[in-house]
Amino acid sequence: MAQLQDKVISISGAGSGIGAATARVAAQRGASLSLADINQEGLNAIVNELKASGVNLLATHVDVSESDSVNNWITKTMQHFGTLDGAANIAGVISLPGRQGVFDIVDTPSEHWDWVIGVNQTGLFHCIQAQLRVMKSGGSIVNVSSVAGLKGYPSQVSYTASKHAVIGITRVAAKEAGASGIRVNAVAPGLVGTPMLQRLTGNYWAATSNETDDIKTDAVPLKRVSHPEEIAKTICFSLSDDASYTTGTTFVVDGGLML
Repeated sequence: MAQLQDKVISISGAGSGIGAATARVAAQRGASLSLADINQEGLNAIVNELKASGVNLLATHVDVSESDSVNNWITKTMQHFGTLDGAANIAGVISLPGRQGVFDIVDTPSEHWDWVIGVNQTGLFHCIQAQLRVMKSGGSIVNVSSVAGLKGYPSQVSYTASKHAVIGITRVAAKEAGASGIRVNAVAPGLVGTPMLQRLTGNYWAATSNETDDIKTDAVPLKRVSHPEEIAKTICFSLSDDASYTTGTTFVVDGGLML
């Protein structure tokens, strides 16, 4: 399926998890890619994998919390490809690197709050601002939120607040960019088999083993954790012309968790 044939797609957070899966699916569907991540090792790995398959791509080390870093990335993208047809804003964190991310509100360190909000909320703002400045009619942006953007999760105030903000920013951008023919949507994943899963859900759902495929929970009607590729396929659908009349929407991909 070549839903994204000849489109140039930028992807933040491409070095692991949902971001890497989205890069793979978008490439399979014909896209050229501008990949970004602060994790250079992970970024190198996905770049080497996709280049071996002949994918046309550009890779840039980017800290989305820094506006100059994001602006330089999008400028390089335009210089390299001459256009930007779509963007998947996936970069996100649950905690400071190497630190726990589970705190009640009264115990949340300010540096933890600043880091999570700086990447998940301010980082998204930097990305979507830079992308809208260069994107033309027919363009599409997808921002990754979470089921934590739809309800309150105790001991996760920073992450929950930031993911609610993703949906709010998406709705504002959809209204502002609609007249220019640009669509902006969000995706809210539930439990996904990524390195973030244990850090995010360890206090709420118990795994039967260390393998995410074996995680079972009665809270999910489908009784399993999703694979990153399942989220990636929804992202790529929203980026494609098959979703040409959809904007301002949040696609919930959670196996029924929010029912």
